[in-house]
Amino acid sequence: MKTLLLNPPSFPNFDGGAGSRWPAAREIASYWYPVWLAYPAGLIKDSRLLDASPHEVTPEETIEIAKDYDFVALYTSTPGFKNDVKLAEMMKAAKPDLKLAFVGPPVTSQPDQALNASPAIDFIVRKEIDYPLAEYAEGRPLESIQNVSFRKDGKNVHNAERPPLHELDSLPWASEVYKRDLDITKYNVPFLLNPYIAFYSSRGCPALCTFCLWPQTISGHAWRTRSNDDVAAEVKRAWELFPNLEEIFFDDDTFAWAKTRTIELCEKLKPLKTTWSCTSRVHTDYETLKAMKEAGCRLLIVGFESGDPQILKNIKKGATVEQAREFMKNCKKLGLVVHGDFIIGLPGETPETIKTTVKFAEELDPETIQVSIAHSYPGTEFDDFLKKNNFFTQLEHMTDEMGHQLPTIQYPGLTREEIVQAVEHFYDRYYFRPRIIFRIVRRAAFNGHERKRLYKEAKEFLQLRAKRKDFVSAQASR
Repeated sequence: MKTLLLNPPSFPNFDGGAGSRWPAAREIASYWYPVWLAYPAGLIKDSRLLDASPHEVTPEETIEIAKDYDFVALYTSTPGFKNDVKLAEMMKAAKPDLKLAFVGPPVTSQPDQALNASPAIDFIVRKEIDYPLAEYAEGRPLESIQNVSFRKDGKNVHNAERPPLHELDSLPWASEVYKRDLDITKYNVPFLLNPYIAFYSSRGCPALCTFCLWPQTISGHAWRTRSNDDVAAEVKRAWELFPNLEEIFFDDDTFAWAKTRTIELCEKLKPLKTTWSCTSRVHTDYETLKAMKEAGCRLLIVGFESGDPQILKNIKKGATVEQAREFMKNCKKLGLVVHGDFIIGLPGETPETIKTTVKFAEELDPETIQVSIAHSYPGTEFDDFLKKNNFFTQLEHMTDEMGHQLPTIQYPGLTREEIVQAVEHFYDRYYFRPRIIFRIVRRAAFNGHERKRLYKEAKEFLQLRAKRKDFVSAQASR
């Protein structure tokens, strides 16, 4: 069955198919790879992976492309779901016999709502999608495929779940699919080197963070790894496939979870003399970080989330502010760059805890930061907490018409307008410090490519900042 794996066109700069990252439009234009779709794309013969947004493929063009296929698997997200349903209906209108499946977090956590949303959706695949999609493309009936939900005789049928995939070496290499179907120069993340590619060395995350979408919906908490030989072989192959490649990003939920495995993998990567970045938690110790640095690691994405100890306990982060301080001290000593993620609006947030987090970020001083508005997604413990305590606002949408985050929660003593204002204040306080300005100017002065990119990113950031201020003003005038 000729199959199209589709990351659909949506909001500008929207990275809803991002692997373990936050699914929303970014403050500045960035695109993460649709890694989850790459693996079934490699398994299915005569398939194509279409990542519409970064390749500037319009909805109209997507509909025309879909006419050439028998089966389309569309990766959806909570913010983009309504748009994706409309696109699916237009694809079905253009080719009525097209078979269409939805995959992704919202259909995993709310399968009935997804199936009932439109008759254009023939079935959905919950959780891991690799082999269920491949089996359907090979001609197996829906009734025999685990993880699938579909309609039959006017009722929704939910097949049994299959165990999490442990034989990750059985999957094809995502890098081979990228070479076949994607243009890697279309992918830009401000703190990663460009061009880069992303793939997994593991799946799942044993951490229990209440807000984190992916382990609670798709990848699960069972941590499963590829063999170190398989990971190293793909890293080596990637540089053969893409001579212009600057960096590999391991898009694992958390890369450096286990010390022994991480050090052994670094021993395999070190002789390759390549550059790579990854995710990390603050429990990663000095010995492990040193092995990573010596093996070519350049940057770590780290979720610090908050500087308030009680908030970290409230979200079951499993980490402390003291661990974060020690971690950052070790990273600076080794010369590892850190991109720090922080969230405003987690349970227990107050104006005072926000001030604590801003000061904490300044103390840690990561190279770059991202400050997100706390959002809950169906299927997460955070979402259950907000519903139970009636902390949702009456605001209907979690994003504006461009996909940017809007606050949908408020707490006693902390309004949604104050949450937006806090995000802007956070960025202002952090980036308009002399040391940060000097750091940015120094990067731009010695690298023409970085200079152009930084100028573009600064312009986009200031434009979004103005839009957010307009939102706050509009809310205040109500």
